[in-house]
Amino acid sequence: MIVDSGFAPLVAGVFAGAVLGFVARRRHFCTMGSFERHWYAGDSSGLRTWAVAILSAIVFTEILVRLALFNPADSFYTTVSFGWTGAILGGLAFGFGMALVGTCGFGALVRLGGGSLRGLIVVLVLGLSALAAQRGVVGLGRIAIVDDAAFDLGRLGAPDQTLPSLVQGVTGLDLRLPIVIAVCLALALWIGRDAVFRRDVGRIATGVLIGTVIAFGWAATSAIAEASFQPVRIESASFVVPPGELILHAITYTGALPSYGVGVTLGVVLGAAMAAMLRHEVRWEACDDARELSRHLLGAVLMGVGGVFSLGCTIGQGISAASLLTISAPLVLVSIAIGARLGLAYLFEGSIRHAFTKPERSPAE
Repeated sequence: MIVDSGFAPLVAGVFAGAVLGFVARRRHFCTMGSFERHWYAGDSSGLRTWAVAILSAIVFTEILVRLALFNPADSFYTTVSFGWTGAILGGLAFGFGMALVGTCGFGALVRLGGGSLRGLIVVLVLGLSALAAQRGVVGLGRIAIVDDAAFDLGRLGAPDQTLPSLVQGVTGLDLRLPIVIAVCLALALWIGRDAVFRRDVGRIATGVLIGTVIAFGWAATSAIAEASFQPVRIESASFVVPPGELILHAITYTGALPSYGVGVTLGVVLGAAMAAMLRHEVRWEACDDARELSRHLLGAVLMGVGGVFSLGCTIGQGISAASLLTISAPLVLVSIAIGARLGLAYLFEGSIRHAFTKPERSPAE
């Protein structure tokens, strides 16, 4: 009945988002915080948790593919048109904006669940900026910079931009399973290099659960699309355009029902709010002054526009697209990391040129 009504994607998304928001709030899962602690405190546990999430998402997504429950070709991340300029420039902009704000769009939603008005401002501005870059006047620049410069991977014989398809297009060999195993093994080896992290059951469980939720998105939207009489977008978690779509649904009615991504956005706030209430951490927080507000506004704009240019964020490209083994995911992730390092150097060290020097580290807590 829910599937026929068209609300199934929204319901499934709220459920998935609530799990993500609750876990992220309870376990302090934050990409920006992970970068910051890695560079300035020598603590890579946050990055390894993120890597566990990617590894888990790859494994569970591959199981779905093997069971014919999900086809990666149905995702917009696997388009044959590879927007390499958007991956680099958008990733850099997103990373720099993330540093200015102190978190990404996902983190802003988690903060909002705990009563952060700064998070609310970031989500609103990020969402509107994403819509401007996707459908508004900024989109003209996106077309010129990203779309017109995109590389057609079909010229290499690849039907999409996943690594297995690209290898098959070039060599003619179906090496999907060996590639998946090799990528997972490389991630597992890096994760396991830290003896302390290997014993941190809580962080490992956090990464596994987040990766599971990403795979759930592919499975849920695929199943709903199969059963529904209405078109359903095959997607998982991403926090760039969906906040903008949520704003549109809140202020106008066009006849279109909320998507899975909109549900995930709502669910993250609800899940984070539940976690905050259980620990009595709900409190109103606002910007201290106009300077902090301006930094959050600029950072949100950079994340919104950059996220659309790169087709995703730290979660969208960093885990969802990575679970499909797209070639865009590592390029966007590296660009986001560089942008974040530039932003932190500007904020903490007074100039972005310090990003090219080794930061002074304090002992990890």
